[in-house]
Amino acid sequence: MKVAIYGLTYQDNALEYVLELLQELQKESAQVYLEEDFYNNLVAKKSSETYKTFTSDQGLDTSFDMFVSFGGDGTILRATTYVKDLGIPIVGVNTGRLGFLSTFKKEDVRKVVQEFIKGDYAIVERSLVEIKVDGYEGEFKNLNFALNEITVSRKDTTSMITVETYLNGEYLTSYWADGLIVSTPTGSTGYSLSCGGPVIVPTAKSLVLTPIAPHNLNARPLVISDETIIRLKVSGREENHLISLDSRIASVQNETEIEIKKAGFSIKMIEYTSESFLKTLRNKLLWGEDKRN
Repeated sequence: MKVAIYGLTYQDNALEYVLELLQELQKESAQVYLEEDFYNNLVAKKSSETYKTFTSDQGLDTSFDMFVSFGGDGTILRATTYVKDLGIPIVGVNTGRLGFLSTFKKEDVRKVVQEFIKGDYAIVERSLVEIKVDGYEGEFKNLNFALNEITVSRKDTTSMITVETYLNGEYLTSYWADGLIVSTPTGSTGYSLSCGGPVIVPTAKSLVLTPIAPHNLNARPLVISDETIIRLKVSGREENHLISLDSRIASVQNETEIEIKKAGFSIKMIEYTSESFLKTLRNKLLWGEDKRN
């Protein structure tokens, strides 16, 4: 069994649970690798054991059985930039707040290993979206994909922007809004949800276009096939607007052509039998809390 472990270096509240996981993995004689900064700045200070390390550029390959992320959903999103297209299954241990992606309670961290050994899990493929920006070779050159969403939004202004939108070459509409979210099913419970978008099960072959505070009040979230090629062009009072890929962000000049489509690879998530997506919905969104149920 070969396991990679990742977390944010400032999350001291996660450390005791990381050490519990390491003890459980030691029982199984697992090969364990820790992300370099996480190990050097946090784990090494409390653990007498030495571990091999990895970075975003080296140390990981297709031989790993599991990638464990300690943190919230944002940490999972960062984890995808390490795994990329290697196909290593990811599981999240939640030391954050909401935890739609990091579903495992930190107090149950030993079960991450125990239930994996028993085979009480399924591998769920999560689709991604990728971006191509005409004439732009900036921050997204090597990491041009997102697990949750790609968003265009206003910059340096309180005025709304206009997002001219085409689907498979056909004009859809021009959104007058603070921005537009192109969300995957995974991201449907994130930014898109807070802007009125629908909840979509992770295995659906769909994308969602969700306007952010639209001025044209009849503009509503639109669910489309994930085979759709989306083309956007933003205009507004300022010279630039923002593009974000999950937590990564860049400034792009207005009138730049932006193409968004489903990425050519997917991320594998470990869904334990005890921590299903539907159970997460009930727990995180408090579905069923109405006493009439």
